Amino acid sequence: MSALLAHADGLTRCAWPKDDPLYVAYHDEEWGVPEYDDRALYEKLVLDGFQAGLSWITILRKRENFRRAFDDFKPEKVARYNKRTVEALMNDAGIVRNRMKIEGAVLSARAWLEAMEKGEGFSALLWGFLDGKPKINRFRSRSQVPAETAISRAMSKELAARGFKFCGPTIVYAFMQAVGMVNDHLVKCHRHDVLVKLDKHR
Repeated sequence: MSALLAHADGLTRCAWPKDDPLYVAYHDEEWGVPEYDDRALYEKLVLDGFQAGLSWITILRKRENFRRAFDDFKPEKVARYNKRTVEALMNDAGIVRNRMKIEGAVLSARAWLEAMEKGEGFSALLWGFLDGKPKINRFRSRSQVPAETAISRAMSKELAARGFKFCGPTIVYAFMQAVGMVNDHLVKCHRHDVLVKLDKHR
């Protein structure tokens, strides 16, 4: 498959969303847009953890179910989940029913609270690895896009040390791409330069 895809609307995009309307909208409106909100970053990290071993479109199609099941990913609520709550989630067909990942979301919520209450905050912690600014890459093919980097390895190590789960360097790099810590849209994708301009005007 080509790394880029020309769509009927006249725009050239990264090829990975193909022609799926939900995936295309995610590519155009969310993926790579810098996210600084503490709660939203927790949600995305947890969902990227649930993605492990699956495709992102699988998670994306279930995202609203996840939000319903996990109290809109409010860490203050998720941190208080107990065995009964976990069992209820294991019986929820609308989400990915993986016990380790569900329990990992709870432990990560508790680590998030710790970072918020006793540290600099979750967003500041993560963005501190990039001095608060997105890294603009200029990849021309998917083969140039790394699966992990020195920064994702360092961030992964820090998150794990703080008690976060499902935060290996590959998961963390996918997370960094999604929340705009790196701009990994290929240079000929219409979104690449849109995000570059957004960063310049921030």
